[in-house]
Amino acid sequence: MNLTAIASIIAVGANTALGLAGKDMAAKAKKNDKHRPKIVNRKAHHDYFVLETIEAGMYLLGTEIKSVRNGKVSLDEGFARINRDDELFLYGVDIAPYEQAGPRNHEPTRPRKLLVHKRQIKDLSKHVKQKGNTLIPMNIHFKRGLAKLELGLCRGKSRGDKRQTIKTREHKIEIARAMRKRYK
Repeated sequence: MNLTAIASIIAVGANTALGLAGKDMAAKAKKNDKHRPKIVNRKAHHDYFVLETIEAGMYLLGTEIKSVRNGKVSLDEGFARINRDDELFLYGVDIAPYEQAGPRNHEPTRPRKLLVHKRQIKDLSKHVKQKGNTLIPMNIHFKRGLAKLELGLCRGKSRGDKRQTIKTREHKIEIARAMRKRYK
């Protein structure tokens, strides 16, 4: 064996040991993200019309991120607000205390800073100042190992709107059933 053959064997062995042989690292990251919890606010689409969504980073403590990774979060009562310093904060979201943390745990419903560009905050503040608009957390997911919050610019639904939404959903289901029966 010559020197180049030995070098290529060593390189292939190193890539295999690192898990790089035949697999794209981005595909591995996507595969791992599928197993991460995606916390969804189910009431958001029921109670609000979602006009626009924006993805924001979350400034979390160590015990908070561990609880989020375990899926122990409630988004139902949550909302976001822009303060006087043009910073975006998340209120009312309950992140359960991490069980293994002991006395050094976080406060479950403390306000949490959201990480968004200044121009996005200015755009959101224009929309939020309009009557009836609010910022509601839609879901929490992981992107490249970091917790991200999908924030929705929403307008509240009235009872009639909720009934209309239910009717249209049921109508779509009936149409889908009829199409399946027809084409079987």
